[in-house]
Amino acid sequence: MGNPSNNEHLIVGSITSVYGVKGWVKIFSNTDPMENIANYSPWLLKVDGQIKPLEVDSVKKHGKGLIAKLVGVDDRDVARNFCGMDILVNADLLPALEEGEFYWSQLENLLVYTESDQLLGKVVRLMETGANDVLVVRGTADSIDQKERLLPYLPDQVIKEINLETGTMRVDWDPEF
Repeated sequence: MGNPSNNEHLIVGSITSVYGVKGWVKIFSNTDPMENIANYSPWLLKVDGQIKPLEVDSVKKHGKGLIAKLVGVDDRDVARNFCGMDILVNADLLPALEEGEFYWSQLENLLVYTESDQLLGKVVRLMETGANDVLVVRGTADSIDQKERLLPYLPDQVIKEINLETGTMRVDWDPEF
């Protein structure tokens, strides 16, 4: 059957909106530094449940973000079809992680439990704050409440365990916060 990681895809960014009239799109990049997203090829998009490769003609810095020209996309209306899509790449293109390191996309959608087994919710996204990364955890149908919590991503202090197999994370966090 082969190694399952050959088919694993990770989200490295997303196409947010059209830019100009010649088919350029604005890109949100999860890579650090953000322009590293241009180093991965091909970009993959999930279209109707299928993974499709997307060739990128060029990526440029624009203001605080990035814009990209996609091969074969020459006008705004065609470019609009790609807006809101995640940009995936084959996981084996990315550098190997050290033990205990994770890509942001691996943490999204994990269920977050306190050490006393209370479900706080699900990781909906991560934010960079400068000091440390922050997990945005939103209540689910089964969680103790529907609050949205911001948890500092501090391994060992707050983040006690991450289990990608079970899709869960254990945290040392008081649900009152």
